[in-house]
Amino acid sequence: MKLTSRWLATLVAAPLVLAATGCVVAPPPPPPHHPAYLHALTDLRDARWNLEHRAGDAAVSAQEDVAIVEIDRAIGDAKTAAMEDGKNVYEHPPEDAKIDRRGRLHHASELLHKARNDVAQGESNGVAVDLRNRVISHIDLAIQATDRAIHIIENGA
Repeated sequence: MKLTSRWLATLVAAPLVLAATGCVVAPPPPPPHHPAYLHALTDLRDARWNLEHRAGDAAVSAQEDVAIVEIDRAIGDAKTAAMEDGKNVYEHPPEDAKIDRRGRLHHASELLHKARNDVAQGESNGVAVDLRNRVISHIDLAIQATDRAIHIIENGA
């Protein structure tokens, strides 16, 4: 198709007419925002470290193993959700949980609760809602396993 001078004039004039009539194209919205995924990932990694590298006795190791598997699943889904939100999953913010130092299992439990609270915030990205819910479910299972390990240690059963 040949560009005629009339066609060229129309192409040049169209943006000017739109601007003159007040038709302004809005800038794209900011990327969806869930500020706490990265903090939750930090807390999940630290909780996992406490369960794996500071292992307890045989009575609680099965519960620790369950918690570690669920934490790994939560980390995987949280990374995916964070990437859906445009976050840099290689950024590792400092731990933001205020930890009562009653022992490694209590420490892991508090970190898991903090991570759950972080992730449970409102999700503005509809695509990531299902991922967020899966992360919460995995964290809940890790909390239950960790709390069972604490119960075994504290009550001998």
